[in-house]
Amino acid sequence: MPLRLRKFIGAVALFVLVVVWALLAMAVAQAPAIHDHAIASTAYYVIVGLGWVLPAIPIVTWMSRPKKK
Repeated sequence: MPLRLRKFIGAVALFVLVVVWALLAMAVAQAPAIHDHAIASTAYYVIVGLGWVLPAIPIVTWMSRPKKK
């Protein structure tokens, strides 16, 4: 697969990942255990805000892999 096509597919996948991740994070944040406590809410948003990076790493690695000969 050409590098340019891989980067396009990866960019679309990253965009979808971030949008779905944000929507799920907002939905879960409405739980009373998180919503009613300031410390729990802050901790949740810090963890979830950084959490999308872990699923993004394989996508970025795949995107930037050199073309096989």
